[in-house]
Amino acid sequence: MSFLILISNLMVPLIFVFIIFYGYSKKVEIYDVFVEGAKDGLKTVLQILPTLIGLMVSVGILRASGALSLLEKCVSPIADAIGYPKETVPLTFMRLISSSASTGILLDLYKTFGPDSFIGRFVSVMMSSTETIAYTMSIYFISVKITKTRYTLHGAIFANIAGVIASLWISNLLWGS
Repeated sequence: MSFLILISNLMVPLIFVFIIFYGYSKKVEIYDVFVEGAKDGLKTVLQILPTLIGLMVSVGILRASGALSLLEKCVSPIADAIGYPKETVPLTFMRLISSSASTGILLDLYKTFGPDSFIGRFVSVMMSSTETIAYTMSIYFISVKITKTRYTLHGAIFANIAGVIASLWISNLLWGS
């Protein structure tokens, strides 16, 4: 086990050293290329910054307004009818929008129910099986200038729904509710 930890700790520095030696072997001006890449990265950050700020402000308003609690109350009867833990409804919807906000809700669920509870295990599987659609589409698509998204949103929502259903099914199969 200690060998795997050693390899894990050395992996990033070894890749870094490999890239440097590979660049030198190809006679690449490594520092100049690095600086050029950093300039391009800064341009990308400036390009996506307004979208990122708008997304973060929207998530903050959504959490602070109590809209998630209201959503949980509205969806609770349906969740109870299908065996979906109603406490996880806010996380399910927030996961579509923001990874950091959904991680905050996840930590709240861990504090309340514990990570080894059914709810803790279910949300862990769900977080691994779903994606933040709004963030991904707004930030990644803008940064690479994709404007024709046609069916992307529909496909992503369908994939998230499938991920949530599969997470619930697997969690019930493994740990029961």
